[in-house]
Amino acid sequence: MQDARARKVGISGSYGGFNLGDEAILEVIIRELRKSLPVALTVFSRDGHATRARHGVDAVTARSLSRADARRIVESLDLLILGGGGILYDAEADSFLREVLLAHEVGTPVMVYAISAGPLVDPSLRARVRDALEHVAVLTVRDQQTRQLLEEIGLEREVIVTADPALLLEPDPLTLEEILRAEAIDPEARLVGFSIREPGPAAPDLRVEHYHRLVANAADFMIDRLDAEVVFFPLERRTYDVQHSHAVVGQMSHAQRATVLKREYTPGQILSLLEHFEFSVGMRLHFLIFSALASVPFIALPYATKVSGFLEGLRLEAPALYDVSAGQLIAHIDRAWDERGELRERIRSALPNLQRRARINNELATGLLRDPRPRPAEAVLTGPA
Repeated sequence: MQDARARKVGISGSYGGFNLGDEAILEVIIRELRKSLPVALTVFSRDGHATRARHGVDAVTARSLSRADARRIVESLDLLILGGGGILYDAEADSFLREVLLAHEVGTPVMVYAISAGPLVDPSLRARVRDALEHVAVLTVRDQQTRQLLEEIGLEREVIVTADPALLLEPDPLTLEEILRAEAIDPEARLVGFSIREPGPAAPDLRVEHYHRLVANAADFMIDRLDAEVVFFPLERRTYDVQHSHAVVGQMSHAQRATVLKREYTPGQILSLLEHFEFSVGMRLHFLIFSALASVPFIALPYATKVSGFLEGLRLEAPALYDVSAGQLIAHIDRAWDERGELRERIRSALPNLQRRARINNELATGLLRDPRPRPAEAVLTGPA
């Protein structure tokens, strides 16, 4: 008879309601685990109240917990999941590795779940990341560039390239007319979505003046070219997505035709809202993922390898944000708009393979929960030996 005991699973990542992309990842991890096995879930979160309210998990643990208390929690788990998302970079990698190292101490299996890594410049940190990941039970990454970086820092164990869990996100229903009225958006207008991000430790080379000017010019072009309304989607409210979006609008000639979303939304509601848009231009990875899921043709402004890795999975090209001029970007957008039907079909045809790869993450996790003995990944996927 199948063991019906609820497996105790801890999930550690950049969670706590601050970033809608990370919340989409967590939503999918939780949903897929619950569909597969009875599980009791504990999430390491920056904001326990937000995580409990959004996801209804069994327990929430503060990331600021003492080492001794965190060790006791990790010791009680059947599996610790680290990820997903871009969490291993110079400024924060040590913080996210703490629970992994505690799990190694107490013998709790660890799965690293569809992460990205980088920038990783500090030599001592590269060594700590390598040593911590060398001993996890399963390690999946969401892009080929991360696997190459982990190999570059000396990791010798198997690294499996899957895809971002958010590719399995499902829409939450919402009433479009109510949202458009609340946001003061013309419901009859042609809508184009934009997403930018703030500079920070995960994007240390962003030059604010350069990309603000690029995006403002691109937004003005879309308004002139298409008679459109442009809508900025802040996905990261904890930091400065809202402020940077308003700064871009302030540089636009047609600022009166631009809106920055004001209300709080779930990832699924953002997905539902995007289904009514005709085109999008974005920097943030998960805005591009949401656009793809909503069958919205888009142009990306890659600022990091995780974005270019996603584009490779869709077989799309984009000008590098750091090198492109306003004229080059506008020409690229103009061509993409003219070819939007072909672009939409290319995205639709590539998505099923990416989603199949995204499901592999849960298959590997549930394989470990059924049998935590160290085995090659293909054995975990195919079941008991």
